[in-house]
Amino acid sequence: MQSRGADAVAEQPGPPGDQLGPASEQPSVASPAAASEALGWARRLPGWLAILVPVLAELAVGGYRIAGPSLWRDEAATISGSQRPPSAIFALMRHQDAVHGPYYLLMHVVIAIGGTSETALRLPSLAAMCLAAGLTAALGSRLARASDLPAPRLTGMLAGLALVVVPLTTRYAQEARPYALTSLFAVLATYLLVLADGAGAAASNGAVRGRRWPWWVAYSAALTLTGLFSLFAVLIAVAHGASMLLARRPVRAWLAACVATAVALAPVAVLSSGQSAQLNWVRRPDPSTVASLLRDFAGTSLLIPVATLLALLGCAAGRGIRREGQLTLALTALPWLTVPPFALLAASFAHPVYVERYVVFCIPALSLLVAAGLTWLAVLTGRAVAARGLTGRRAVTAAVVPSAVLVVVAAATLAGPQHQIRLATARVDNLRAVAAVIAARERPGDAIAYLPWDASVVAMAYPRPFRPLRNVELGSSPVASSTLRGLPAGRGMVAARLSGARRLWTVQWAQPLVSPGRAPADAAVARALTRMHLVDRWRIASVVLSLYSA
Repeated sequence: MQSRGADAVAEQPGPPGDQLGPASEQPSVASPAAASEALGWARRLPGWLAILVPVLAELAVGGYRIAGPSLWRDEAATISGSQRPPSAIFALMRHQDAVHGPYYLLMHVVIAIGGTSETALRLPSLAAMCLAAGLTAALGSRLARASDLPAPRLTGMLAGLALVVVPLTTRYAQEARPYALTSLFAVLATYLLVLADGAGAAASNGAVRGRRWPWWVAYSAALTLTGLFSLFAVLIAVAHGASMLLARRPVRAWLAACVATAVALAPVAVLSSGQSAQLNWVRRPDPSTVASLLRDFAGTSLLIPVATLLALLGCAAGRGIRREGQLTLALTALPWLTVPPFALLAASFAHPVYVERYVVFCIPALSLLVAAGLTWLAVLTGRAVAARGLTGRRAVTAAVVPSAVLVVVAAATLAGPQHQIRLATARVDNLRAVAAVIAARERPGDAIAYLPWDASVVAMAYPRPFRPLRNVELGSSPVASSTLRGLPAGRGMVAARLSGARRLWTVQWAQPLVSPGRAPADAAVARALTRMHLVDRWRIASVVLSLYSA
């Protein structure tokens, strides 16, 4: 490594906290005077502060009204899967939802301690996203040094803040599902990859080279955790491999780490492969799929051009994508941003598997590129200012104005989407409102039926109003059947239970994700309804709730 940025990384192969030492903050020799002076204050930015600011920002943004949106059907599945003994969770994994089994085990502990309120269920996701924002800042600082960018700590802090402001980040920081944890472990795995590779590049003798294996072990462990919480997220390993090849780095240690990860994840992968029918609701991608991905990653459609421009500048920043034998910011972030979504989209034309939440772990890559783009824009502006002969404070101000304006415009544009992500309409379901209707109108002796049976998940988010209702369709409970929703009873049993019912509630999807077909139990309910009259009907987001009386 002949560059100044490479030497800065090579001199500090230690743990994350050691990567932000004062020596690493020396101005790059490639920086023009105006840009270096404009960003001079940033070189005095404490390393701990560059990490802490994004953490606190995510805590404030993600924590604000965290209990505002209702729990929705996926979070109801989290309650169903987690609120059972660990042995029952392992039994569930053998029959259904193996890919979320590790998350259910974690949430079993959370529910045992904090209960099933919206806040308690979502706190692990918020904590994970806070750590992901801080770790993105640390990763950005290290990669900015490797790329010879001025003010690497500022670049890192901007990367963490860029992750925070995306409404999609807020959405999954406020959701009791594993995608925030997946993002955290994906960032951690990438940081450990850069750390392990940097330690290897710094080695000057066999003894030092022999000490890098703990970082590769840690990298493999982080990859394994990433896959345990979202199996499709192991595609980040493919992105890492592309980065290593583009940077002309040795891949033997990386391959060994990936093999160890594959062995560790094999049981979950085998179980999940036999449960692929759970994705029968996923459709083949079309142009709107890509448009939604671009919009949600940028934060809003209006910011797609801005995010694209800054990402392209980030690819050119400093050493850019030049293959000089070292992982730079662009060589690390660009494959991370593009390979997993492209792979899932391409695979979905043969067998649909792409869902946007499966690639949320790629947003930090875009944040890194955007942050580098903002820094590099100041550098380019400084060069233009210097070419015009402008010096002094006016030159300093002129160098940073374009980047500052883009930051202000982005923040103002994202204020609306950040507000909307906390509304009840931001989720497909409003199960809290469904439960409120039943709580207000139920009477002793009321029965309930779910048409189709998978709509029974509606009762799992806010179960208290549903408990007095006789579930005429339930044949085997979720725990007894090792399923999320339980199994329906036969037609004869359902008909017998309905024979004496005076009032019957029905729960249906307004727009089913898949054609539900007609189960025998549904036919028994339909026959009973012919002897009743409709009392009232409510359309609450995705749910149609009806009340019938004999």
